[in-house]
Amino acid sequence: MPRAGLDVRGLLETAISFINEDNLWRVSNSINLIAAENVMSPLALKAYVSDFMHRYAEGKPFKRYYQGTRFIDELEVLAERVMGALLGTSMVELRPISGTIANAAVFRVLGEPGDKAVIAPVQAGAHVSHTKFGTLGALGIRQVDLPYNEDEMNVDVDKAVKVIEFEKPKFAVLGGSVYLFPHPVREIAEAVHGVGGKLVYDAAHVLGLIVGGVWRNPLDHGADVMTASTHKTFPGPQGGMIAFRDESVYKAVGKTIFPWFVSNHHLHRIPATLITALEMAEYGEEYAKQIVANAKTLAEELASYGFNVLGEKLGYTRSHQVLVNVRNLGGGAWAAQKLEEANIIVNKNLLPVDPPEAVKDPSGVRLGVQEVTRIGMKQPEMRYIAELMYKVLVEKKDPRNVREEVVEFRKQYTKVHYCFTEKEAPKIITLLELLS
Repeated sequence: MPRAGLDVRGLLETAISFINEDNLWRVSNSINLIAAENVMSPLALKAYVSDFMHRYAEGKPFKRYYQGTRFIDELEVLAERVMGALLGTSMVELRPISGTIANAAVFRVLGEPGDKAVIAPVQAGAHVSHTKFGTLGALGIRQVDLPYNEDEMNVDVDKAVKVIEFEKPKFAVLGGSVYLFPHPVREIAEAVHGVGGKLVYDAAHVLGLIVGGVWRNPLDHGADVMTASTHKTFPGPQGGMIAFRDESVYKAVGKTIFPWFVSNHHLHRIPATLITALEMAEYGEEYAKQIVANAKTLAEELASYGFNVLGEKLGYTRSHQVLVNVRNLGGGAWAAQKLEEANIIVNKNLLPVDPPEAVKDPSGVRLGVQEVTRIGMKQPEMRYIAELMYKVLVEKKDPRNVREEVVEFRKQYTKVHYCFTEKEAPKIITLLELLS
């Protein structure tokens, strides 16, 4: 019998309608420019929706605390080997279930409560997990900001070296969630190593650009550890990853992920990540180059329409991201809302000019082109997207009318690119086939 007061059939119908509407809206009727998202290939998606999603495997491959894991053991080892080959290391961990959990496991090993860590400031891209308001603070590690060079939109190297020499942190963190240009990895690595510390590089947003060879590999420039997400410019399932140059840190983090931060690590992620890694080995260079070309084109076109696009003197961007100051148009919160009404999905974002308390209504919006690139869009489409944004934010046209243009435009882009076709890949027996 259903629990008293629950209209089970009615609630089921409501849930299904929301699911179906979201699938239509986000997958086929909108332009998604959220910089932290992407879509898997059909093959990776089939691997993801597999019986592994029902199962548990605590511990390391072939040293589990559960039986019935021999196939996931083999897949996990293979996935780590392939990811390692793409990144030039034999030491990879795929058990963190997010980039934040990856950061937590590494920070816990590198620092004790009361120790200091120097981080790229929020203006230079720090993720909340790097800060006293997030994972770093939860672990009791003290945050010290590195100085910021507003002209270069990056860490101020000379001043940062002096801070590191004075503070003597246990570790430094570069990379993050909002940055257009590579951080000075080698210079910061040399400084932090000089005081006996380690360098962590958070590649959550740029892992696909690193694998694709258009963004330098921090492990080759002095980083001891690289954490990442597997679902942004690297177009796999949502999850985390850690790659290492330092074997002692690798071993210590491996003992910390389980049981400190992860029990079961959501096993269906592993085969989907493996397939995505193999697709990136085959198509990643082409994909990464197109991402950066698209971001640059979108930035240039928005600037030509009069938008205040950050980073002009540096070429606007070298990543998948574009940052636009829309304060004079109504602010980041207003702009993001109006664009959503037109089925153009972005996020409001703090800019270097904003104080931290402006987080609810910052000056900027952040755009990411990795998903629209994944579905086949190139430079001409970026110019059209800029035109649509101009109509909504500058000309103040009714977003509902622009939405009709967006829906019609998206009909041309229904296929995932830079991935294996069904003809190229052996058939996966899907879970639905088995259950039927």
